[in-house]
Amino acid sequence: MKKFSTFLFSVLFVSLSIFAQETEKKTQTGHTDDNKFRQLKDVLATPNSQRNASGAPGYDYTQQKVDYVMNIRIDEANNKLYGDETITYHNNSKDNLEYLWVQLDQNMRAPDSQTPLAESKGASSFFTPETFVKDNMAEGKDFGFKIESVKYQDGRDLSHTINNTMMRINLLAPLAPGSKFVFKIKWNYLINNSVEDGGRSGFEQFTDGNKAYTIAQFFPRLAVYDNVEGWQNMQFWGRSEFALEFGDYDVKITVPEDHILDATGELQNEKNVLTKEQRNRWEKAKKSYKDPVFIVTQAEAEANEKQKATKTKTWHFKAKNVRDYGFASSRKYIWDAMAVNINNKTVMAVSLYPKEGNPLWEEHSTRVVANTLEEYSKLTFDYPYPKAISVHAKRQGMEYPMICFNYGRPNPDGTYSDRVKNGMIGVITHEVGHNFFPMIVNSDERQWTWMDEGLNSFVEILAELDYDSTFNTGNLPKDIVRYMSLDQKNLSPIMSQGDYVKNFGPNAYTKPAAGLYMLRQTIMGPELFDFAFKTYAKRWMFKHPTPADFFRTMEDASGMDLDWFWRGWFYSTDYCDIGIKEVKPLYLTDKANERTQKLKKQYPGYFANLGKLLYLTTKKEDMNASDMEAYINTLPANKKASLKKLPKYMYQVEFEKPGGLVLPIIVELTYADGTKKREKYPAEIWKKDDTKVYKVFTSDKEIKSIVLDPDLETADIDTKNNSWPKQTETKFDKFKNKNKK
Repeated sequence: MKKFSTFLFSVLFVSLSIFAQETEKKTQTGHTDDNKFRQLKDVLATPNSQRNASGAPGYDYTQQKVDYVMNIRIDEANNKLYGDETITYHNNSKDNLEYLWVQLDQNMRAPDSQTPLAESKGASSFFTPETFVKDNMAEGKDFGFKIESVKYQDGRDLSHTINNTMMRINLLAPLAPGSKFVFKIKWNYLINNSVEDGGRSGFEQFTDGNKAYTIAQFFPRLAVYDNVEGWQNMQFWGRSEFALEFGDYDVKITVPEDHILDATGELQNEKNVLTKEQRNRWEKAKKSYKDPVFIVTQAEAEANEKQKATKTKTWHFKAKNVRDYGFASSRKYIWDAMAVNINNKTVMAVSLYPKEGNPLWEEHSTRVVANTLEEYSKLTFDYPYPKAISVHAKRQGMEYPMICFNYGRPNPDGTYSDRVKNGMIGVITHEVGHNFFPMIVNSDERQWTWMDEGLNSFVEILAELDYDSTFNTGNLPKDIVRYMSLDQKNLSPIMSQGDYVKNFGPNAYTKPAAGLYMLRQTIMGPELFDFAFKTYAKRWMFKHPTPADFFRTMEDASGMDLDWFWRGWFYSTDYCDIGIKEVKPLYLTDKANERTQKLKKQYPGYFANLGKLLYLTTKKEDMNASDMEAYINTLPANKKASLKKLPKYMYQVEFEKPGGLVLPIIVELTYADGTKKREKYPAEIWKKDDTKVYKVFTSDKEIKSIVLDPDLETADIDTKNNSWPKQTETKFDKFKNKNKK
């Protein structure tokens, strides 16, 4: 009967409240659901047979395949690249394609490029003569693709239209589902000096007259066609990277005969391009799992760089199921390698670098490559390719299948700081890690930068700590606090197309990585997170995932509703600010407060059924716990033993949330005897009230202080309200204020 009475009272109370508000409703308008925990169904694409509601590829999932046969030649004297390619495009979709789109990335730096015209750039108040000449007097260079011909397989001219960095192949008839189209392109372009001209690839000119070529985006490449974007033919403005199809590559690269070269794929003609000694050393490296083996030593590289060959040689590589291609070539290269055991499969970790990279590179590069492959494989899937190459480049950090270009150069005398060393280790880990995201888990970089940079930056942290447990990985999520504290006009949601993001680095790299770190460490826990993250990676390896596929898989595989997190952290620029508004000591009393007295008068029957009542008060002088103690003493021994004894101290804490994000509340209690206790309340504590929530803490020991988020796990931008009694300035505030100066 008491339960029924309680239910009846609740209904009456709610009904009376509704009745009292009827007059107000007449003057109020309705509102949409703005609860922070509302589902993302209004944002995510509707599941279909290609992408199902769990986040996995659907039973009708398809993707295109593009195969390339290329002949490439480097003209070292004139820094030009000449190429011809035969492209086989496989239409695996269920659509008839009226045309094909080809990416011409080098046109971003062509004389008629729209990229510089789209940049806002005013006059600087100061400059050096060098920068003034470069910005205002230097003549433009004749960069960009020179398309010599586009032809059918039989040699007939093929109609095409070039639109800046995109080229449309005009088909005479639509390409039917399940069919293929073969065509040829011949081209050349002037290779940029990546140190002077910038760029993701190019060459470096050394003072000894030699060059090192790190070459990528060097050939016309097919754009992606799928059921999400149709053709991904957004222009390349220089920042947002590349959406590409998987395929097989057969590539021959002709360079001066004294060059050492490596590339995406497996070498097919090593007897033609390597000496017997080099081949023997390579075989030895394939059995060395502990230390790198030199295929070309520094002494041999130094002797080699003094020559200038007039003859050429051709290196032949084949690569299966890759989405892009890159290579590096120089007579200055030292070459070392070691074997890596990936689930009983041998993968080669390789480095190419000039003597200018030593001693730093021979000490760390190949070992970092090996460690990265091992750690990423543990967290995602076994690395499927036969090798991963780290190439030294003065001002680059860029990735391609099986090969990446990385900075990190010691001083001329060979000395280097910890900052330079850690920077090199970090960039190698990051760029090798890109083999997993997006070279295998092939997200659309042109549209969603964070899907490769953010995910990769997160896994990078775990790999760096495995390489060196003292490695300075930064302090996520604390490192994102300053960014999230910026004026809102300087912020963009993570879910913004890359070319239109303000503060690109924090937005595309740090904030997504911080969010994932928070999910793993604070919200989900490593066990649930790691299983879900690995599930996503395995589901979408060698496929084209979207953000919805990631969000849905993380929930599907973990059994957690995370829509509130995706909406807040990825779709908004809200920030976290949770504080302690008020702490009230509580005492048991037999005196009803004013509000309870009014309720007793309104509902006398209900209260009569409850019998003797005790109340909570904030007035110590009203304290009276005798009735509760007397009640407990009347209970049978077994029930009495199961009850906790009356606490000596009780506190009601009101938490406030000035910030827009909902996140867990992490509370650290410090007692009078110096002991501490932590409680963590899930983000769902805010589900009924987005501004304030309450918790009551009971103890036999007096609570002397309360601190929220003591380890700064939630990227709280204002910690001045995180303590009770209120502190004038926390250690973290001092840290933030110091770094603002």
